[in-house]
Amino acid sequence: MDKKIIQVNSVSIAVISSNELIINDVQSALDFAVSIQYNDNCYRIAINKQAVIEDFFKLSTGIAGEILQAFVNYSIKLAVVGDFSVYTSKALKDFIYESNNGKHVFFVADEQTAIEKLSKHIGACFSAN
Repeated sequence: MDKKIIQVNSVSIAVISSNELIINDVQSALDFAVSIQYNDNCYRIAINKQAVIEDFFKLSTGIAGEILQAFVNYSIKLAVVGDFSVYTSKALKDFIYESNNGKHVFFVADEQTAIEKLSKHIGACFSAN
């Protein structure tokens, strides 16, 4: 796992890249997020799609909802970076569209877009972030 902390508009963003799964269920997602929160004082995380279990992108499994709810409960914003055009599910495409129009979870094509999205809405998380 490669981790870098970027400062944008007085906001710390953890940018994570991994070829191995980091998020494979709710507990691993929570452990990962809380570790970033505690060790790096970051409440905004960008992670590459390959580090997230593929079942996350099958909405019928419910994993995405559970994981994202946990992130929202802990006031952590998340951007998943990757190519989402490979998915044909209308429900997933609608979910991605709605998420990208919100303030907490984003599905983006590249790291720079993730950083831009995560650095906005400063008041939506803890004031220190």
